[in-house]
Amino acid sequence: MEKRPKHPDKDIEAAICYAESLGWRYKKTGHSSHAWGRLLCASHARGGCMLSVWSTPREGEIHAEQIRRRVRLCIHLIEVNHETRH
Repeated sequence: MEKRPKHPDKDIEAAICYAESLGWRYKKTGHSSHAWGRLLCASHARGGCMLSVWSTPREGEIHAEQIRRRVRLCIHLIEVNHETRH
């Protein structure tokens, strides 16, 4: 597994840790000057959820909440949790 760098914004770093605790994983982006990286959901299927994490968003707290919201709403997370209960 690729070791990820720590995000410089503490609120965004906490949101990334929250996502990782639910099975999301970090992926380094290409040559984008704005994206710090991407988060991929626990689904390894082609249609899995993905979100970009920005390097320097205008409001770190707002971007962190957007990350947490996307993680909570991931349909694959619901499917993974449902499969492990049976």
